[in-house]
Amino acid sequence: MAAQPRVVVIGAGIVGCALADELTERGWTDVTVLEQGDLFATGGSSSHAPGLVFQTTGCRTMIEFARYTVAKYTGLTLDGKWCFQQLGGLEVATTPERWADLKRRHGWATASGVRGYLRDAGECAELHPLLDESKILGGFHIPSDGLAKPLRAVEAQARRAMARGARFLEHQKVTEIHRSAGRVTGVTTEREHFRADIVVCCTGMWGPLIGSLVELDIPLVPMAHQYAKTNPLPVLAGDNDELTEASKPLLRHQDADLYFREHVDRIGIGAYGHRPMPVAPGEIADPRTSPGMPSELAFTPEDFEESWAAATDLLPVLGDTKVEQGINGLFSFTSDGMPLLGEHPDLDGFWVAEAVWITHSAGVARAMAEWLVDGQPALDLHGCELARFEPAQLAPDYVHRRSCQAFAEVYDVVHPLQPMADPRPLRTSPFYERQQELGAFFLEANGWERPHWYEANANLPEVERIPVRDDWAARYWSPIGGAEALVARERVALFDMTALKRLSVTGPGSLSFLQALTTNQLDKKPGSVTYTLLLGEDGGVRSDLTVARLGPEDFQVGVNSQLDLDWLRRHLPGDGSVQVRDVTAGTCCVGLWGPLARDLLQPLSTADFSHKALGYFKAKNAYVGTVPVTAMRLSYVGELGWELYTTADFGRKLWDTLWEAGQRHGIIAAGREAFNSMRLEKGYRSWGTDMTTEHDPYEAGVGFAVRMDKGYFIGREALVGRSAGTARRKLTCLTLDEPGAVVLGKEPVFSEGRPCGYVTSAAYGYTIGRGIAYAWLPSEVAVPGRGVEIEYFGEKVAATVAEEPLFDPKMTRLRS
Repeated sequence: MAAQPRVVVIGAGIVGCALADELTERGWTDVTVLEQGDLFATGGSSSHAPGLVFQTTGCRTMIEFARYTVAKYTGLTLDGKWCFQQLGGLEVATTPERWADLKRRHGWATASGVRGYLRDAGECAELHPLLDESKILGGFHIPSDGLAKPLRAVEAQARRAMARGARFLEHQKVTEIHRSAGRVTGVTTEREHFRADIVVCCTGMWGPLIGSLVELDIPLVPMAHQYAKTNPLPVLAGDNDELTEASKPLLRHQDADLYFREHVDRIGIGAYGHRPMPVAPGEIADPRTSPGMPSELAFTPEDFEESWAAATDLLPVLGDTKVEQGINGLFSFTSDGMPLLGEHPDLDGFWVAEAVWITHSAGVARAMAEWLVDGQPALDLHGCELARFEPAQLAPDYVHRRSCQAFAEVYDVVHPLQPMADPRPLRTSPFYERQQELGAFFLEANGWERPHWYEANANLPEVERIPVRDDWAARYWSPIGGAEALVARERVALFDMTALKRLSVTGPGSLSFLQALTTNQLDKKPGSVTYTLLLGEDGGVRSDLTVARLGPEDFQVGVNSQLDLDWLRRHLPGDGSVQVRDVTAGTCCVGLWGPLARDLLQPLSTADFSHKALGYFKAKNAYVGTVPVTAMRLSYVGELGWELYTTADFGRKLWDTLWEAGQRHGIIAAGREAFNSMRLEKGYRSWGTDMTTEHDPYEAGVGFAVRMDKGYFIGREALVGRSAGTARRKLTCLTLDEPGAVVLGKEPVFSEGRPCGYVTSAAYGYTIGRGIAYAWLPSEVAVPGRGVEIEYFGEKVAATVAEEPLFDPKMTRLRS
């Protein structure tokens, strides 16, 4: 590809125009933006969006997108008119549950550097005088939130891009994407052909139609959302004019699924409380022939009745008004509520930036421009990447049902462990029926049903040793899980590890392929197992892997997600010397861990499972009873034991064999609650939570997995000169000072009264009898023995920086 690639952006809504601006600012000026409708009121969701920007969510990446959007649009004008006003955002609580949630949201904002304030009812009424103070308990106020004027922001960014050489063409409906030898070569519309090295789809609710031209599933659902405007309110007369439009803070009444903004002397009301109203992309009108805006469907007053009643209750002044106009406006939803960003898995140069709201538009555009121009974005995007979904999660019925649930939960108070309800069960391990018999409580991850604890263990005496929790922390939790952790430390337990993704990497080039992609030394004898990392070119941690060399050209690779499979496939050599297959569905895995694990396992096999014969991080093929297994001497919970892999057809037999033999040893089945507690006691990192592409190995405490002397690997150059000693921030182990106290993750950390970091993973350490939190902190704060505070629902919880690991620091359990 030439140094100045030809870029075609499909869609001139706010994302497409923001991307053109960001690309041309970085020197890529051969940019053509194709729009099927008019410039710049294209008929998509940007054309009707009311423009409210609230920055705070539970996702740091989304907050960063929003922060950049606010900063950029605040500085934009179009013909002297504003593109963004920082009016402030005010979220009010009318229930104790919501008031508690606003305190949690305040913590998220603080952890991400967004200044916000918790206000009492009187202060809320001062900020927004139309509020009925008696109806609210308090509110969360962010002064930098505000009101975007989407079409102005669209055109302002387009003009900047055009000034640098970009072209914007209207009435250009794309009919074909051309390709050759696995890469994009051009785009044809109904009128012209455009050569291209890179094509970016930014068509919003029409995205799936463009995706179908290149055999790509773009899993989004256009959904209608009600927005109404009242007739003029005398109380607002003179407060605003046509230029300013609004002067009061944007208002959210999430207990009733409502938001409000001023339109000069009227009030605009957005509602999510109605039934989901999905629309198939192919049924959306063509903007060139539609008599009105294709994204604006007819208002359905019957769906607005409850919302109107709740609106007039919160803002009594509305009782003297009526809804004068309204729309059911279309915009995109996904199954997990996150954007869709990234490159086609099988067509180089075809990119997607879809399901992006106004709030995050400029931030997404910047990340996409960095990705295209620099090779990778500065922000961690793993939760937004197009490739994140398992194949089953791309089924149209799955996408439809989950997206409808995501719409229904937009303003819900959602617990971090709360699973989607439907469709379930989707993926189950061969042990599922046995787990049901034991009363497993299942939560879901990537479609897999995963036991979190077992009711069969309710009578364990260890249950009485588990401290009680507050109501929020006790949701999707049971003291049984804590008892399971204690029994696993004292005897032996079975853990279902089937949901962990497994790849087979084979072929004559497999070793050199994996060596070039990962940080640790893999050139070892068959039977070795190695913990290693995938890095980006900037040295950020893309993932952590467990690589077992089963033969000279045969590797089993434990990865974190579909993103790792996508990464490996993108780097395959073109000569066919390496094959990568996902073997997860056809296999299963039991973690057999605890001090009595060898006493249980050895009599079942003729293979030698002694420490001398099968040391830590070693693997061998063996039989357990009549079941062929690959046994790996690993433990994510810090106990003696093995990961035992077999094919799915043998799964139940493996479980039954171990279960029967384990009765004399007091075996139990243990779930994820025990697992998470035990892994934090050992200080084991969870990629995507504790460390991401934004962190290098030394900061994250996994520098031991880097072998700079082994030769080239992706990211090696960026690590030259770095070490644990040069790290300016560190992933740090904290223990909570008060016995029984817990936090759940994402909370801000304070040092000497000032916010200095944020919590990643958190759990109660049942063995050590203390709450544990891992947090990103400045190196000068991450000093063992230093006291800090964690804000949990508005209250400060004392914690202390601790040496890690907290349990078995000499590794005697693992190496026994």
